[in-house]
Amino acid sequence: MIKKILISQPKPSSDKSPYYDIAEDLGVELVFRPFFQVEGLSAKEFRQQKINLLDYSAVVFTSRHAIDNYFKLAKEMRVTIPETMKYFCVIETIALYIQKYVQYRKRKVFFGNSGKIDSLLPTMVKHKDENYLVPQSSAHNEMLKTMLDNSKLKHKECIMYRTISSDLTAEEKKSFDYDMLVFFSPTGVRALKKNLPDFEQGDIKIAAFGPATAKEVVAQGFRLDLEAPSSKYPSMTGALRAYLEEQNGK
Repeated sequence: MIKKILISQPKPSSDKSPYYDIAEDLGVELVFRPFFQVEGLSAKEFRQQKINLLDYSAVVFTSRHAIDNYFKLAKEMRVTIPETMKYFCVIETIALYIQKYVQYRKRKVFFGNSGKIDSLLPTMVKHKDENYLVPQSSAHNEMLKTMLDNSKLKHKECIMYRTISSDLTAEEKKSFDYDMLVFFSPTGVRALKKNLPDFEQGDIKIAAFGPATAKEVVAQGFRLDLEAPSSKYPSMTGALRAYLEEQNGK
């Protein structure tokens, strides 16, 4: 029976988060505790990469952090993003988040359906004349760059934010008694191993969002029990609800 779940993300700012519905409907306790924090680069640091935001006609967003830091840097550098800018997002939930900064128009916001770059590539290829900027974390791999190269798209990757470890306190380590752990990045998985080097999974379930996170779970020697997104469940909340209903009985 899964009763206590660690969600390795900050607590949702909205009371209407689907996580709260899961907790109430299924009688589970959710603890929001990120293993790392995201810190945006300053305008001064970003300028060292010698990238002019206005040299690009489209932006590829793989996370909300990328969106937040793209518009934050534009504001800091007093760059006005033109209304003609096009946005390509790996999944609809990220695409909708753009509304926080610009008016959402379907003709300039495009998204994939799996949360992976693969499902977004065909749309990007249809817009092959665009010059794509790809904001990334300091902790990233070359997979995305390789895929864009192979698709013969004009693109440039840049660092806009970094991840900083947020270690567990001695008290948190002592009372680490979860039935399930939910990870959203490879960094979070590695942080678990760093904070609890003697951690043994046993009956504890582990969920991962995104292929890179899932791969890291296995690489660290853990058993992966739930992976999202999938064609059936594009969000972690959807996948988690279905998994808990199956495990705990409706």
